[in-house]
Amino acid sequence: MILVDSSVWIDYFNGNKTAKSDWLDSSLGNTPIVIGNLILTEVLQGFQSDKDFKIAKDLLSGIPFMSMGGQVLAIESAMNYRFLRSKGVTVRKTIDVIIGTFCIRNQLILLHDDRDFEPMVKFLGLEIIDT
Repeated sequence: MILVDSSVWIDYFNGNKTAKSDWLDSSLGNTPIVIGNLILTEVLQGFQSDKDFKIAKDLLSGIPFMSMGGQVLAIESAMNYRFLRSKGVTVRKTIDVIIGTFCIRNQLILLHDDRDFEPMVKFLGLEIIDT
């Protein structure tokens, strides 16, 4: 299963043609994709018009959903953040560490366009779609 990060969804909804947004566009309906609550929130909060919000909400509501949270994930994410810091890497956004840790824990492959995930690939074994 593929978890698509908000960085790709945002490009997709904004019509920004990138290798990753193109991959997403061609994979919708053909590839098992899931969305998590943190990503759903990040994507939907960015819409300015009610019409665009509703279109996106309707599309994203049709994608299988996974809740991303809980005490175990919070502790694992903190441990991963600290491990990365010990390697000289500072991840800019805590939410990215949570998303990466969630993918590792649930054996999901991540489609992203955000440099914060690259150290998680290198040091933590996060699997990604490489386009």
